[in-house]
Amino acid sequence: MAKRPADPANGNEPAARQVVPMRDFSRSLPMSLLRAREAVMRQFRPSLREHGLTEQQWRILRALAAIEAAEVTELARTAFLLGPSLSRILRDLEARNLIERKTAKADLRRSMVSISKEGVKLMASVAPSSEAIYAEITQRFGARKLAELQEMLGELEQSLAELGAGEEASAEE
Repeated sequence: MAKRPADPANGNEPAARQVVPMRDFSRSLPMSLLRAREAVMRQFRPSLREHGLTEQQWRILRALAAIEAAEVTELARTAFLLGPSLSRILRDLEARNLIERKTAKADLRRSMVSISKEGVKLMASVAPSSEAIYAEITQRFGARKLAELQEMLGELEQSLAELGAGEEASAEE
């Protein structure tokens, strides 16, 4: 059954558009960012699956590789994950010996997480594939445009941080 185009004159425009004065859904900034993220992640998922990793596990390993160790709540913020999800993911990574957890010296109730030697080895085995994917994205989109995009996204993040837009983990599974 063919869908008739919206025609406000005939009264067949979607009800929400008649009532809610908003930009078209396809022009929504959050949706545009989600579509772009999905397009990018579609390139990386096969490689991550080959190495037995989820996107969230990879984000945690990448974050930990950049620092010596992190307190769990700091790691949740850095990797944009909610606490309950992070707990499960850390348990899985620890079971695979990819991370190490230690009690924080300053506060015995807190734990510090770091990447293990096995985690570093796994990252080293994923890195060539990851870099090849980055090279393909760069070749298709253009190095200059990709650099500009990353700069603009950083600027957007900075300008919105001033609004106190919340610190929820929105990039959740």
